[in-house]
Amino acid sequence: MGKKILILGTGAQGSTVAQRMDEEPNVDEIICADYDPKAVSELTKILKKATGAQVDAHSLDEITALARGTDLVVNALPLEFGRNVLEAALAAGTNYQDFAAPEEIVDEDKIPPGEDPWVYGVKYLLSDYAPRFAEIGKLAVTGTGSAPGLICAATAMAVRDFDTVDEIINLVYEGVESKRWVPFWWSPITAMSDMAENAYALIDGEIVRTKAFSLPIFRQYDYLDKEIRFVEHAHDEPVYYGLHKDSHYKGVKNAYFKYGGTGIEFAEPLSKAGLLLHDEEEWNGQKIIPFDFVMDRIPPAPKYRDEIKDIIEEGLVSDTGCMVIEVIGTKDGKKQKMEMHVYAPGLVDSFERSGISAEMYITGQGGALFTKLFVNDKYSQTGLITSDMLTEDELEYYWDSAAKLDITLDKRFVSL
Repeated sequence: MGKKILILGTGAQGSTVAQRMDEEPNVDEIICADYDPKAVSELTKILKKATGAQVDAHSLDEITALARGTDLVVNALPLEFGRNVLEAALAAGTNYQDFAAPEEIVDEDKIPPGEDPWVYGVKYLLSDYAPRFAEIGKLAVTGTGSAPGLICAATAMAVRDFDTVDEIINLVYEGVESKRWVPFWWSPITAMSDMAENAYALIDGEIVRTKAFSLPIFRQYDYLDKEIRFVEHAHDEPVYYGLHKDSHYKGVKNAYFKYGGTGIEFAEPLSKAGLLLHDEEEWNGQKIIPFDFVMDRIPPAPKYRDEIKDIIEEGLVSDTGCMVIEVIGTKDGKKQKMEMHVYAPGLVDSFERSGISAEMYITGQGGALFTKLFVNDKYSQTGLITSDMLTEDELEYYWDSAAKLDITLDKRFVSL
């Protein structure tokens, strides 16, 4: 008997997973649910196996009712609903997947003094929710988009070639630039929120905060036409690797996530000018919050087919980017450095294939690959894991499936 899936959220990520699962032989039924009935209708009318439902994600009872009898809940909602969806999956006795670790998973008064709230939240997922899912024989996987998610699966593949690991750097460059002003091809509110805060890094075996836009490094790869500046950026990956440094990452001591491209070039001067601050200020007799004022001026990320088509036809300045994992460690007593390059379709290619942007393609498809593991019974684990914790067999299946979508890995050993 085929699987029944509940997909909560019909934006770019949820819609892509729904479309990929509509093609899976082992899926019989997909429930697409969102607060916006029009968005649900627009999605379900192009699918063969889908039914629609309206849901208020503030209501644990509504989510639980929809989740009962399903084999998997895919949470593609904003982070604020993460705790509700996790609890609903447990109450319904089903598996769970999301695209990023939920926010505010622990009440503020329960966070130990001195603990970073977000880091403690990830620890809490692994210490509290993992045994609860294991107890009912189910699995929850968190952080399954492109970054975190696909990049974590690539990092896990890279470290397999080492006996010990000293350093991991995840590098993401977004070089798509159109003649129309599009500062972000993914959620501007998420992007700018990340830009506004200090980053996370693993340094000398400890998870620490680093200053946003700091610690620049420069790289030029053979498929890029210029040298790229990468800087510190708030992301999940160094926290994951730090928490699993001994169990999965061969004693890694240092880990960083660095970001470059049009988004950084747009946000960094705003940050230096104090325009990404969240505190209320007085300006010309008016009370304003600088961050909110800036966000009001930023266009949403393009997501509709006609909109993306128009942007492409108006003309592109560049259609490039990269995702690279650098690993330094030892193999057979010799120190080595590896670059693991992730190749994926660019904007024009993604649109010609699927009518979506490159960002939507790699994030949605990356997430759908984790879902594919669920519906084809390829996971051997129960409990709760972050996306960097796949087993050897799970990783092989993930990347074999990714290759069919032209998302591939290129492993290069380079001179130190």
